[in-house]
Amino acid sequence: MFRLWARIFKDNHMIRDTVVCDDRPETRTHKVFDALDAVCYQFDLGKPIWLDSNIADFKRHDKTRFLSDNFIEAVDFDYLEIHVIEED
Repeated sequence: MFRLWARIFKDNHMIRDTVVCDDRPETRTHKVFDALDAVCYQFDLGKPIWLDSNIADFKRHDKTRFLSDNFIEAVDFDYLEIHVIEED
């Protein structure tokens, strides 16, 4: 089972969160991108742009933060954090 936890923070407070589960026999990369798509759909957000710093953080910690610079449209929160909490 693959699970990704997504949280939205504003003023150092978590204002929304969700967990996306995926048990398909896909690659880890596909599961991460599909989970992020599901999170963006659920939170009614545009898809964030992966910068080099996001990729490095995600490879190192299985976690990254998408700031307002990662989104094309304006967002009303400080950052979106995704974290892989379970992998098979």
